[in-house]
Amino acid sequence: MEHSCRIALVTGARMPKPDPETHLLVAALAGRGIATQVTTWDADLDWAAFPLVLLRSPWDYFERLNEFLAWAKGVAAQTRLLNPYPVIDWKCHMRYLKVLADNGLPFVPTLGLDHGCTAGAARLAGLSWEQLVIKPAVSIGAINTLRGARSDRAGRAHIDTLLASGDVMVQPFLPGIASEGEISLIFFGGEFSHAIRKLPRPGDYRVQDMYGGTVHAHIPTGEEIGLATRALSLTPLPTTYARVDLVRHEDQLLIMELELIEPELFLPAAPGAASRYAAALDAQLAVCS
Repeated sequence: MEHSCRIALVTGARMPKPDPETHLLVAALAGRGIATQVTTWDADLDWAAFPLVLLRSPWDYFERLNEFLAWAKGVAAQTRLLNPYPVIDWKCHMRYLKVLADNGLPFVPTLGLDHGCTAGAARLAGLSWEQLVIKPAVSIGAINTLRGARSDRAGRAHIDTLLASGDVMVQPFLPGIASEGEISLIFFGGEFSHAIRKLPRPGDYRVQDMYGGTVHAHIPTGEEIGLATRALSLTPLPTTYARVDLVRHEDQLLIMELELIEPELFLPAAPGAASRYAAALDAQLAVCS
C-alpha cells in the first residue's frame, strides 16, 4: 500500500547505547511506501502532522518520567500513539506486576519499597532470600541495579540511595539467569514473531549487551508462548509491539518483565522480523485513514 504520510519513530536525546535496529524498520517501512522521520521525543514538532507516532527507542525516558508521560499523553490527544498511552502509563512502573499476580500469573517475587521509605533496610531482614537484586522501580537496561547478599551493607546503602529519589524493587537473585539466561518473546500486532535467549557474560548476571551479554537463537515452547500471551492479554489496550522476558527457576517458568514502552526487539536476530513489524504498523495506518 502506498502512503503519502510519514510516521514518527521516536528515540531519545541521551542514549546509554546506540540504537541497533531502527534502521531495519525504516527500510522495511520504505519497502511498503511508508516514509518515516526519526526524532527525539522532546523535539519541538507538530505531532499532529504524523498519523502515527511510534515509541521506538526513547531510552532516556526514565530520567524525566513525569515530563515524558505528560508528552506522551499530549501526543495521544493529537494523533495515534503506539503503544497507546494507557499501556505506557500502566507499564512505566513495576506496580503492573500486581495485575499479573491478581490474575495468577507466575512472576519473579518482588518486594516494592515506596519513595522516601525509611525502613527499607529493615524490610530486608524479613526476607528469606539470601542473594538479592536491588533496582529502581523505573529504569532500563539494569541501570543502577545492584546484586548482593541480604546482609550486605552496600546493598542496604544502595536501597537508601535509590529511595531518596524514587521507588525501589527488591527481588531474589535467580541462579538460572546466570546459567540459562533470559528468554525474550517478541509480538507484533498481538501475534508472536520471534524469540531469543539472552546470556550474561561469564561471572555476570546482566544479560544486556552493554555489560557483555550475548543474544542467541531460541525456539520457544508452547508453555513459553502461552504464558507470554496470557500476560499480554492483561494490558489496558492491545499492543502493536511487545516483548515478554521470561526466566526458568527451579523448573518453573516465571515472567521477569513486560517490555511495552521502548523495548529492543532484536530485529536483526530473526529473518523477516522487521517486515512483520512494518506490516503491523501498516495495519495501524489503515485504521487511521
